Amino acid sequence: MSLDQIIENCKIEDAKAQGELYKLFSSKLFSVCLKYSRNRVEAEDNLQDAFLTIFKKIEQYKNKGSFEGWLKRVTINTVLQRYRSEKVFDIVNENIIEDVELEVDEDTVSIDYLLQIIQELPDRYRLVFNLYVLDGYSHKDIADMLNINIGTSKSNLARARQSLKETIEKYKTMQSLQSL
Repeated sequence: MSLDQIIENCKIEDAKAQGELYKLFSSKLFSVCLKYSRNRVEAEDNLQDAFLTIFKKIEQYKNKGSFEGWLKRVTINTVLQRYRSEKVFDIVNENIIEDVELEVDEDTVSIDYLLQIIQELPDRYRLVFNLYVLDGYSHKDIADMLNINIGTSKSNLARARQSLKETIEKYKTMQSLQSL
């Protein structure tokens, strides 16, 4: 069955087509969920919620643009909706701190470790960091998506970078001490 046929069958709530769509895209969308979730279990829950939303809204996809891009946007919005309902942005101090350069040496810090420490960031920092750095959204887009102002987005990004920089520096120090 072609992707177009799978999409059309999902629009009429065909369970077999929904299973095929899940099989085709669950691993890619799980990666998206993992970026925005606190841990693996939460990412699994977010993936399930995302697919429920995808199946409910699939008739809104009009075969224009990338279907995978549409799936990714629905998934990100589903995950962000969970955090909006948890009000993770309510107590944010909007003092903008100086933006920090974050350079990562791939020889010292593995991608797995980097993803782990990103997941450990407070929700408001992790979400803004991922949207801005990993997915390329502007501060205006992020502000609209998270219902915050642009200054809060910039401040949260700077704080995320600062926190990651400190964690990486501690990690490098520990690595160099262990190699002595």
